[in-house]
Amino acid sequence: MRFLPLCLLALMLTGCVREYHPISSAPSRPQASSEPTRKPASRPAPVKVYTDATDLVSKPFRDLGEVSGDDCQTNTQDSPPNIATARKRLQVKASQMKANAVLLHKCEIVSSTPGCYRQAICQGSALKVSNQ
Repeated sequence: MRFLPLCLLALMLTGCVREYHPISSAPSRPQASSEPTRKPASRPAPVKVYTDATDLVSKPFRDLGEVSGDDCQTNTQDSPPNIATARKRLQVKASQMKANAVLLHKCEIVSSTPGCYRQAICQGSALKVSNQ
């Protein structure tokens, strides 16, 4: 007698299952999305870092202005400021100015900045170097 309700339960559950299609054999169909397709974000152009001004002597270039990058440690529990991060942010800002090179003036870690426990700062000049 216990067997009959168990069979009925199994029969009812199988009625709810759809036809099985393995994923690997299913044909791939393009999904119709309600969102418009986005183009991938453009990466900033690579910016070369010059640390010595004598490397630019034989190259024609145009100075586009001063740029700076920073990395802030807001309190003692945060990770320490990183000069490499500050330099990368300097390159990104120069790229936004359409520069292809930066003459690095200085990078240093300071502790007298308001809002930061310690801060790494890099300063330089954004340059447009010609390929001649």
